[in-house]
Amino acid sequence: MKRIYAPWRHKYVSKTTRSGDRKKQKKDCVFCYKFKSNEDKKNLILKRYNNSVIIMNLHPYNAGHLMVLPCEHKAELSDLSSKVRSELINVVNIAIEALKKTMNPDGFNVGINLGMAGGGGLPSHLHFHVLPRWTGDTNFLATLDDTKIICSDFDEIYELLKKELKNKKIK
Repeated sequence: MKRIYAPWRHKYVSKTTRSGDRKKQKKDCVFCYKFKSNEDKKNLILKRYNNSVIIMNLHPYNAGHLMVLPCEHKAELSDLSSKVRSELINVVNIAIEALKKTMNPDGFNVGINLGMAGGGGLPSHLHFHVLPRWTGDTNFLATLDDTKIICSDFDEIYELLKKELKNKKIK
């Protein structure tokens, strides 16, 4: 069995964990901390909606890797109202459309990892991943040298997406 290790993420993920506490609390949540701040650019927040937020992933798997999160600190979709769940999927669609317009990807991976066993690195605050993909966007460097090439400037992507999302409203 092949395994993919991402040890550089441990420091970020473990910031929000208290020893022995598997149900990370709101006060320990890196997302909730960012949402309280007024420093959207520093925290990579692209757009705030009534009940959800679009944020760039600090540790992207690809250029333009976004996350869509509820403002509420909830671990399960069933913990959210139908109104918030509906807004989340609409905002995921807005994120996809913004990425299409600004980055011209060939496709997308969109998903949610529920719980630690489901792959959730920060399972107490559910979030959708929206990853733009391009034909041939994988290469041998990740296998040979634990290196992922992201050939786009992080700050430029932020500015492009911020501008594109500025007037995007939920329909």
